[in-house]
Amino acid sequence: MGFVRLILLSIVLFLVSCNTGNKNRDLSKEEVSKEEPVCVIRKDTSGMVVLYPQFSSIDLICGTMPEKSDSSVILFAEAAYTGELLDEFKHSNVAGDHVSQGKRYKGFKCNRNTGAFVYYDGTWKFCYKDYSQEMDKAAENGGAAFGQEMMIHKGKVVESARKDNNKNQFRALCNHDGKLCIVESKGIISFGDFKKQLLNIGISDAIYLDMGPGWNHAWYRDKGNIVVLHPKLHNYCTNWITFFK
Repeated sequence: MGFVRLILLSIVLFLVSCNTGNKNRDLSKEEVSKEEPVCVIRKDTSGMVVLYPQFSSIDLICGTMPEKSDSSVILFAEAAYTGELLDEFKHSNVAGDHVSQGKRYKGFKCNRNTGAFVYYDGTWKFCYKDYSQEMDKAAENGGAAFGQEMMIHKGKVVESARKDNNKNQFRALCNHDGKLCIVESKGIISFGDFKKQLLNIGISDAIYLDMGPGWNHAWYRDKGNIVVLHPKLHNYCTNWITFFK
């Protein structure tokens, strides 16, 4: 009988170990988290950083900077110029009329604003010179829009108040083969060279985005991680083109 008991006990222990093993494998499957989706595709050239946001919507956020804790935000950057260094936000301190969260606001007159970026009904466009009616359409359809220096339109460099020998680290919102992207020079270059490099990589439309220390603060979401392009140095920025997942 002792031998039989030993055989039975061995069988029971074997069955228990098999069941335990199956349970462990099931738990491991549950604990494996799904890989975070790609929010922004980054491509680096010899002198440029190109960011392609995989967005579902766009808005011009004004007054309060998008927060890293807001997981719906995948990329943002300062858009229109800011006038005075104020401690409180005023739409009148944004260069040119603009549309934020489906409402048009009056900004201060800015002769540098030769074009505009407009977004509504899930579509976007770059407008050169006459763009007031498009801003109205953006407001009527719950969209977004802002004015800025147009650099390239329909594959050609357009006239700009900024001199080609002006040097800075530049950034632009661009149309690249029908894909919306933000392009930034990796270092300080001349404005003329920046436009040439944009044309060289196939950019057909480009509108300037505000830059300079502090104004260049921007970040994007690389799956679950935040990649800061430039640090935040002050609280005077007023508006941000913002992409949502």
